[in-house]
Amino acid sequence: MIAQAQLHPEITELPIASPPPQPRGAEILIEALIHEGVDSIFGYPGGAVLHIYDELWRARARTTHYLVRHEQAAVHMAEGYARATGRVGVALVTSGPGATNAVTGIANAYMDSTPIVVITGQVPTPLIGTDAFQEVDTVGITRSCVKHNYLVRDVRDLAPIVHEALYLARSGRPGPIVIDIPKDVSAARTSYSRLKNISFPFVDRRLAPNPRVVSQAAVAIMKAERPVLYVGGGIVNSGAADVLLTLAETMQLPVTPTLMGLGGFPSVHPLSLNMLGMHGTYAANMAVAESDLLIAVGVRFDDRVTGKLATFAPQARVIHIDIDPANAGKNRAPEISLIADEREALLALLAKIESFGSAQINQSLNRRIEWWERLRAWQRAQPLRFSGSQNQIKPQSVIRELHSLTHGEALIVTDVGQHQMWAAQFYPFKRSRQWITSGGLGAMGFGVPAAIGAQLALRDQLVVAVVGDGGFQMTNQELATAVQYDLPIKVLIMNNGYLGMVRQWQEMFYDRAYSEVDLAGSPDFVKLAEAYGAFAVRASAPHELSAALAAGLSHKGVAVMDIVVSKEENVFPIVPAGGNSRDMIIEEQE
Repeated sequence: MIAQAQLHPEITELPIASPPPQPRGAEILIEALIHEGVDSIFGYPGGAVLHIYDELWRARARTTHYLVRHEQAAVHMAEGYARATGRVGVALVTSGPGATNAVTGIANAYMDSTPIVVITGQVPTPLIGTDAFQEVDTVGITRSCVKHNYLVRDVRDLAPIVHEALYLARSGRPGPIVIDIPKDVSAARTSYSRLKNISFPFVDRRLAPNPRVVSQAAVAIMKAERPVLYVGGGIVNSGAADVLLTLAETMQLPVTPTLMGLGGFPSVHPLSLNMLGMHGTYAANMAVAESDLLIAVGVRFDDRVTGKLATFAPQARVIHIDIDPANAGKNRAPEISLIADEREALLALLAKIESFGSAQINQSLNRRIEWWERLRAWQRAQPLRFSGSQNQIKPQSVIRELHSLTHGEALIVTDVGQHQMWAAQFYPFKRSRQWITSGGLGAMGFGVPAAIGAQLALRDQLVVAVVGDGGFQMTNQELATAVQYDLPIKVLIMNNGYLGMVRQWQEMFYDRAYSEVDLAGSPDFVKLAEAYGAFAVRASAPHELSAALAAGLSHKGVAVMDIVVSKEENVFPIVPAGGNSRDMIIEEQE
């Protein structure tokens, strides 16, 4: 018998081609993020996320990872990116201490309604619960400070979870999402389907403004004699600033923003009373105390605004407009509650008011002429002010000079403390997302990394981080990140040698018992900045201030301006914690 190969010598056996291997979970994660439009990831590697970092290296032409120097800073950078743009910021950290270091940033994002996704590594699933090396219960630890969190146990669930997470972070009231990924899940292989092929259980269920409630609110505004628009971060998140301006101008309504609402209404507008609350203006706090109608939009009735809640706006009916139904009545029960996206609610409210016609609107405006006379009298009697000095740089003058040199156009990011309040008081804001600060949590160390995230998002924007010498030392290592990636933030240090706000409280309420607030051991910030490769300059006397700021602001790269200010300057006005806003302390008591 003749072999087939001999009859047909041209026929040879070819090996059967093996199908390409399915992608690892780590690759699926990166692909899903890229398909969601994520172009920047802030992170710090570790053992539990090595598969993910391997895939990041392979995908480096399509998305960029920014190496931070501490995981808390990674989350703050993601927050700064999100707050500057309205897009979802993304951070990536390893398990154990990587995850726990990120918790401060996660809690901060939760309090300030910032859309971020934080991806954490986890030990392999068989080791969960065994006290394995670098194991913590990330889901349990973060449960109280996230919109939602996931522990991914099956690689087939990874892509849908990523898409859900990005959706949840940005929808409704924005907030942080945590995805905890065990190392064996990031190593496992499965097929990847793009979003269009995934059964997606989430749909946008935003409530349209209820016409009946809108009508009630419109009638209340028309009838009010002493109305006040009290607006918060929801105005900024919903992109409602333009509608708010139109409504205020149409009805000649006084507007007072919270700390988080700054920029949502132009600070220098004639209708603006400027910020209310613990360090708000006299006119704003008195207006709320005397109002007969409080139109609260995108606010939480936070204790730093209300003081003693029982005495807050005691004569006012309250209209509360918010996208989150959990906020309605949580602290102050409203007479009218309108649950809807703030922009859509204000558009509906404006349309209803305009439907009344010009004659009725004019009657409404005439009804509050006397109210505006009182408001103007309060503004004239107690404007924001401070005393000058020939020998010391006053911190308020630093902010005014900063405003002058930047023509009011800089994006201002702050840390937490006295400098934060002075920036809020003395730097008038023109637009939404011009002001980024840690409001609800009050996280020291927020300023520098958040400024880096904002600068990355807005490459051509002047970004100034206004920080204290205390908070700066919590995250100043991130100067290395800014220099490495050529993110030319300007850091203005209000250097008073103290933990200033704590010292002020100890002076005013604890008989000057200055317990553990002296920062005399701080380093030379100019030398420190130069060691990181940044430009640095110092001003210690009033005549040096303008030149020092100008030099730092005009420098093309990262710049640090160490401004030595008067050591025991206090922030005024101040309403003592839990006090009545009528009892605000206006100025230094002799």
